Amino acid sequence: MESPKHAGDIAVSVSQAYGVNTMFTLSGGHVFPLYDGAVHQNMRILDVRHEQSAVFAAEATARLTRQPGLAVLTAGPGVTNGVSGVATAHFNGSPVVVLGGRAPRSRWGSGALQEIDHPPLFEPITKLAFTGSGADSIGQDVEMAFRTALAPHRGPVFLDLYMDDVFSPSPEYVSETLTPSPLEPDPEALAGIARLLAEAERPLLVLGSDVWMERAEEAARDFAEEWRLPVVPNGQGRGILPAGHELLVTRARGAAFGQADLVIVVGTPLDFRLAYGWFGGKEGAPLARVVHIADAPSQLATHTGLSGSAAGDLSVIFWGLSAACGSAGVNPKAYEPWVSRLSETATAATAGDAALLRSDADPIHPMRIYGELNKVLADDAVVIGDGGDFVSYAGKYVEPRRPGNWLDPGPYGCLGTGLGYAIAARLARPSSQVVLLLGDGAAGFSLMDVDTLVRHRLPVVMICGNNGMWGLEKHPMQMLYGYDVAAELQPQCRYDQVVTALGGGGELVTSPGEIGPALRRAFDSGVPYLVNIATDPAIAYPRNTTGV
Repeated sequence: MESPKHAGDIAVSVSQAYGVNTMFTLSGGHVFPLYDGAVHQNMRILDVRHEQSAVFAAEATARLTRQPGLAVLTAGPGVTNGVSGVATAHFNGSPVVVLGGRAPRSRWGSGALQEIDHPPLFEPITKLAFTGSGADSIGQDVEMAFRTALAPHRGPVFLDLYMDDVFSPSPEYVSETLTPSPLEPDPEALAGIARLLAEAERPLLVLGSDVWMERAEEAARDFAEEWRLPVVPNGQGRGILPAGHELLVTRARGAAFGQADLVIVVGTPLDFRLAYGWFGGKEGAPLARVVHIADAPSQLATHTGLSGSAAGDLSVIFWGLSAACGSAGVNPKAYEPWVSRLSETATAATAGDAALLRSDADPIHPMRIYGELNKVLADDAVVIGDGGDFVSYAGKYVEPRRPGNWLDPGPYGCLGTGLGYAIAARLARPSSQVVLLLGDGAAGFSLMDVDTLVRHRLPVVMICGNNGMWGLEKHPMQMLYGYDVAAELQPQCRYDQVVTALGGGGELVTSPGEIGPALRRAFDSGVPYLVNIATDPAIAYPRNTTGV
C-alpha cells in the first residue's frame, strides 16, 4: 500500500526542481520520510557505508555536473560524520545541500536519541546552517537552501528537520527555481587590467576551478588564444586547454611563476597552491604584478597587495576584458618570445622525465605507473586523486584532455574523498572511464565503500600506489628530526583482496612489466577493480611547498 504524502515528499520535489536526481545517504530512521518521498517521485537513492562518502559523492556531483548535489544524513552521528565532506565543499565552493535529521520537536530538550543542535557545528563551513521552521514551511526552507547554495560564490548549505515535522503532512509547494542574476563586473576594473597587459612582456594566466563551475571554460580558452597568453591551470581548470595545447605550460610552471611580470589568477584563491600570490623574482626578474579575478567580491584576496582585481560572472569578465584589451592596444605578438621560452622549457621537462616514466626499476618507481596509465586513458576519462605523494605525481603527469574531468580534494586536502567521488563520477559520466588514484594511506579511509560500488553496479578502476607508509609525513619527519614515528603502514598490504572480498576484482603488482597488462585487465573487467601496485618506499615526491 502506498504511504500517504508528507513533508518528505515536498522536500524531494523541491530538490528535483533544482536538478537533483540522486539522493546520497546512509539509512537512518530520522530521515525515512525523505526516502519515502524519493520512492514516490522516482529519485535515485544511493546508500553508502559511511556518511562522509555520501557528502563527498554529493560534492563531486556538484563539481562534475555543475548542478547542486544532495546528501541526506540521519541525526546525531550521521550528521557529524559528514562534517569533513561539508568542509571540503566549503573550500571548493561546491553547491551542496545537506538535509539532516533532527530529534523530534515534541521531545526536544528531554534527551531523545541522537539529540544534538547541529547547525552551530556547521556555521563556520557553510553559507547557511539552519533548522526547518515546521512542516508547513518545508518547501520554502528547502528552496532557500538550494538558492543559497547556488548563489555566487557557491557553497554548501546545511538544513536539519525535526523528525516529527518531516513525518507530518505538508501543503503542496511550487518551487520558483530562480537562478541568480549574473554579477556584472566593473568596466573600469577591466580596463585597468587590460592596461597592465599592454605594459607586460611576460604575462601568465592561471585558470582555476571556478572557471569550470561558472561555465566559463569556452570564454577562458577563447581569451587565452586571442591574446596569446600562456596558461597554468589549477584544480578543475585542468583541461580547459587540453593536453598538448601550445599555450599550456604546466610543465614549465616553475619558470612561468618565477619569471612572469604579470600573473592574472582567475577563479581560484591565492592560497598555498599559488605561493599566496607571490610571483616573479627568479633569475633576476622583479616581483610580478598580480591580478585576482573571482566570481564574487568575497573571494578576492585581501592578504596581499593586488595590482588589479575584478569580480563578477566569469564569462562576462573574459568577454569584457577581451574588448578592453583591444581598446588598450594589447599586442599579443609581443608575448611570443615569452611563450616560446616557456614552451621550450616545458618540452625539455617532458623529455627529461621520459626515462622515469618508462623506468624498469625494481622496486617500482611511482612515475612508471603514470607512464603506463597515460597509454590507456581515453580522452573523456575522469581522473580522481585521493592521496599525498602518489597523487602529486598524477597532478604533474596526467594532463586532462577535456575540462571537468579532474577531481582532487582541493585546498582543504581531506583524505578519504576518493570512493565518494568515484561513486558520483560513475553516475555523472556513465560512458566514460573513471579512474581513482589512491595512496595506500588514503585507501584506509573509505575502501569499504567499494561495497557501495558493487551493490549499485558502478564499475571503477582504482589504482593504489602502495609504498607502505604515510610518505607525505615520513620523509619530512626524517629530514627534520632524523627519525619518524606514526608513519608506517603494512608493506604490500593486500588492499586488492579487500576489494575482491567485497565483490569486486583486483590484483597485486610487484614488477614494472606487470603494470600495463594489469591496467588493461582492470578496464576490461566491468567491475570495481583495484590494481594494487607496490612502489619504492625510498622515493619521495619532489615537492616545492608543504602547504604551510
